[in-house]
Formats: sequence, C-alpha cells, structure tokens
Amino acid sequence: MNQIQPEIIKVKLDDTEIQFLHYPADGPPLVLLHATGLLPWLWHPIARALSPKYRIIAPYFCDHRTCEPEEGGLSWEILAKDLVALCDRLSLIQPFLVGHSMGGTVVTIAHAAEGLQAEKIVLIEPIFLPLSIYETGLTVETHPLASRSIKRRNAWDTEEDARNYLRSRKMFETWDDEMLDLYIRHGMVSGEGGGLVLACHPRREASMFMGGMRFNPWPVIPMMRCPVLVVEGETSENRSFIDLPGIAAIIPKGQYRLVPGAGHLIPQERPAETVRILDDFFAS
Repeated sequence: MNQIQPEIIKVKLDDTEIQFLHYPADGPPLVLLHATGLLPWLWHPIARALSPKYRIIAPYFCDHRTCEPEEGGLSWEILAKDLVALCDRLSLIQPFLVGHSMGGTVVTIAHAAEGLQAEKIVLIEPIFLPLSIYETGLTVETHPLASRSIKRRNAWDTEEDARNYLRSRKMFETWDDEMLDLYIRHGMVSGEGGGLVLACHPRREASMFMGGMRFNPWPVIPMMRCPVLVVEGETSENRSFIDLPGIAAIIPKGQYRLVPGAGHLIPQERPAETVRILDDFFAS
C-alpha cells in the first residue's frame, strides 16, 4: 500500500486558526472539504491515491470558531470566507475544489459568492435545502439533522466498543473498513473520565447544521463559472428533497453523475470509485 502520510499544519487567518492536512507535491492544488461532523482524515485514502499528482489541502472545519446551535449556529457563508482566506494565505492559484455534503455547499458559496477562482469543482451530495427552509428557518428541535446530531452518542469505553456501535448504525454500516478505522483513530479523542468521545462534539455538529440555513445559496448556484460535476448517491436519503440533476442543469458548465448503490457518504463508502471520479473529471 502507498504509505504517503500528510503533514498536519495550522495557519493563522485574521481572526481564527485553521488546521489542515497537507500532501505536498509539484502538481496543481486540490482542496478537499469534508461533510458536517466529519474530518479531513476521511479524505486520506483518496488523497493518498491522488498524490503526488496534485498538491492536496484538506482543512478541518469544526472547532475553529465558537458557535451555539440555539443561536443559529455557524453560518456556511463564514466558512466560505474562511476557505477563501485559507486559499489566499496558501497562495493557491485556480485550485481544483471538491466538497462533500456541507463542504459542497461551502465550496459553492466560496466560488460563486466570494469570488474564489477554481479550475474545476466537484460537488459530492451538496446540501441545497428547499428554498422555503431558508426563508422560514428551523429551530434545533425541528431541524431534521441538527435535532439528531445534538443527541448523538458521545462516549465509548474502548475502540472495539466504538467500532461495534458504529457498525450497528445505518450511517456507518456500508463504510469502507479503512475509513471507519480513520474515523475512530482521528475522529475520537480521550474523554476526561477515560474512554473515547467525539472530536467534533455533538453540539458543534448541530451548530454546523443550523448554520447551513443562514445563507441561501440558490441565487448564486447559476453563477458558478468553471466546469462543475455534481455527484449523487443512488440510495441517498437526500434524493427525496434535493434535486441534484436539476441543480447540475442550472450550472452553466454543470454535469451530473449518479453512483449506483451508494448513499450520501460516497467518499466513505466508495473511496476507490471517488478517486476515479475525481481523476477522470479533472483530467478531462
């Protein structure tokens, strides 16, 4: 197996500090942005396969800003501005951009609303909520994702205990084995009383979900200027309320691709296929 390992780097922006994984290379820059509640290490098998063809940066967006879910959470517009500032700080010129779930929406806002220039963009299961939700809003209790995430289990005695629990949950049952190992190894930390707890606390995850309602992306989606590939999982629960083929159709240079048999968490379920999708689109 390719034993490439990333550098773990922190950079200071104007009013915050962001940690990211860096896979140095002479190739063009590629930025990978993770889903809500996940972490950049879940890009590692994908980044490892794409390096050194690309210089890869995978930032961690969870705990770099203080926010409370009951106060509206952390706006994804702020995350988009942080992404723009990070790319500027690292002097990334025309990077390839990939965003999964929340990351896809943040990439969209950064490019279309905040002026982040990109060579090409891949949006994997981006979260574009129905317009009525941005107009009326939801509370933590009524938000379908925040209400569940804030109650997420957050304590395990051992790694084996955590692994057995995760495999029993629908969200994780189809994950690639290495992805699950990375989630336990890097997505959990030692608890104050022993055992393991989530690195991204359930309240922070809920804050991120709540923040997704604070910026309506619909007006800026048609303003995406570079080639964009929208990727959807065939069995994703989001298909009932997010029309990704329709979204791809309103992007001037948009394309759509369905991944048969995959759910919402395509990179975690199908890392090798994700590598092929990215490499094929970027090279085309």
